[in-house]
Amino acid sequence: MEDLANSGIPVETAVVADSAAGASDAAAKPDSGQKRSLLKELASYLLDSEVHTFAFSVAANAILSFIPFIVLLYTLVDTVFHRSEMMKLVINDMIVYFLPSSPDLVIKSLNRVANLASRHGIQVFSLIMILVACTGIFLPLEVALNKAWGVTKSRNYLANQVVSFGLAILMLALGMGCIVLNAKARYVVAANFSPQTDSFMFHEVSSIVLATSTGVASILFFFSIYWLLPNRKISPWPVLRTAIFTGIIWLVSKYAFEAVLPHMHLEDLYGRFDVSVSLLFWAYVSGLILFAGAKFSVGRMGEQEELLIRQVNTAKRHMPRVGL
Repeated sequence: MEDLANSGIPVETAVVADSAAGASDAAAKPDSGQKRSLLKELASYLLDSEVHTFAFSVAANAILSFIPFIVLLYTLVDTVFHRSEMMKLVINDMIVYFLPSSPDLVIKSLNRVANLASRHGIQVFSLIMILVACTGIFLPLEVALNKAWGVTKSRNYLANQVVSFGLAILMLALGMGCIVLNAKARYVVAANFSPQTDSFMFHEVSSIVLATSTGVASILFFFSIYWLLPNRKISPWPVLRTAIFTGIIWLVSKYAFEAVLPHMHLEDLYGRFDVSVSLLFWAYVSGLILFAGAKFSVGRMGEQEELLIRQVNTAKRHMPRVGL
């Protein structure tokens, strides 16, 4: 204490700072009681009917935007990259990777639609549909995330459109980035190791690069939604950790959903519409995972702030009095 007094630093400030640092370290490691409380709060949140309403809204608009988005990727490959067959192969593999069922039928249909994209206005129409659908996705997303963060006022319509447009452009950029990266990796493998595209090595390397790149792109997209969409300032680093965790959960859930899907017998119930129904179900589950990640981040950061304030106040009460 004498050294602090002689250094000219207020003793109270130093003690409170030390207490805050210790509280921050303690907050970073919640005890079992805090974890149980957080899990209960998360379960209660997921049982809220409004959350499911938001998830269904996001799922419906995701289906509306999916086909125009893929068609736009095909047309960009045709017009910008001069009909690169390797890039088209990557897009086909991405469809197989993301779609839970009947990807071959969807690929054949989308290729037929993309071949008509040379007609005047098709690319523009695809872009407009993506933007309109993204509006439908991001509006309920913003309302749900604002509710999770305790924000009472959402952005006005025009401000939301600006943010939605930016996120739509980011989604398109991430998609094209994955396509270019995977195509380059396949060119390298074909040129140096395995020129046959149906060989085991070519298939394995392509699958690893595709899974890694799409996983990273999904995490970056989750991060962008968590960080930019709520109508308040949020520290990026805790959100990044949540986005990584949510992205991993989403990828694991995708494989679990694919394993369960054949046992749901959707084809017997819906016939040819089973592809749309399975895609709707998967988009709905993805929406719930997205909202759960946001709520987990809110609860985690809220507990840290509450513990930090409580321990700093305790440190102030027990701080020794220093004479002047």
